[in-house]
Amino acid sequence: MPSATVQGRKVYYEIHGETLGTPLVLVMGLGGSCRGWIPFQVPDFSKQHRVLLFDNRGVGSSEDSGKPFTTADLADDVAGLMDALGIQRAHALGGFLGAMIVQELALRHPSRVERPVLVGTYARPDAKRRALLETWKALAESHLPLELWLRERMLWTLQDETFEQTDLIENMLRFYAQDGITPSSDVYARQCDACLTHDTHERLRKINAMTLVVCGRYDQLTPPKFHRELADEIPGARLITMAHGGHLVMAEWAQRFNELVLHFLAETRWES
Repeated sequence: MPSATVQGRKVYYEIHGETLGTPLVLVMGLGGSCRGWIPFQVPDFSKQHRVLLFDNRGVGSSEDSGKPFTTADLADDVAGLMDALGIQRAHALGGFLGAMIVQELALRHPSRVERPVLVGTYARPDAKRRALLETWKALAESHLPLELWLRERMLWTLQDETFEQTDLIENMLRFYAQDGITPSSDVYARQCDACLTHDTHERLRKINAMTLVVCGRYDQLTPPKFHRELADEIPGARLITMAHGGHLVMAEWAQRFNELVLHFLAETRWES
């Protein structure tokens, strides 16, 4: 399994596609492994970009220090991985926690990010999001059966219509139940803490890269209000609210989502 050493820890990564040009880094969100990108995004993205996937610290085969971490720490991990792989500059796309990491990456390492893509995320949590993340953290620490924990998250991340597809839901549960896909309860709790303490609101105007913000209209975890805030505060950012899909719009409407992202990355300038 390929790994690179970042700040003394091994980070598991995969590279897909041999396309020349600006690479694309996909940053996984809360409670997920980089393997979650493979069925939905990698086939399309790897045709036009060299795609870098990796597991955040403590997930899958990536080593964990056992210490608390912030989204800024995780952004430094991304920059360190890029250093280790000789990638000077890349596009960066993330969802929820992954998009919080991309925000910090663009702020802390602006020369490394060509175009950020922020999906299903926020600049800072409101009271309801804080209460929900505290609940998820407590559920993880209570060591409930994994299926109950996963179903609780699905209630917030999938749109109503997706739940009507029983076979799809069962396949998703089987996927997340595999070894190395869902992090330990301890790592998950620390990821929740990173989401709880994330706050870039007062710094977003310092992001000077062409930025795309994407959300699903029926996203209950991070409703459109959070994405409007991001687009309003990041200079020149573009907001796309997809007519369908919940929080996991990149999976529920993968083909349309991929088309939007690839079009944005291919633009030579903002199109009116």
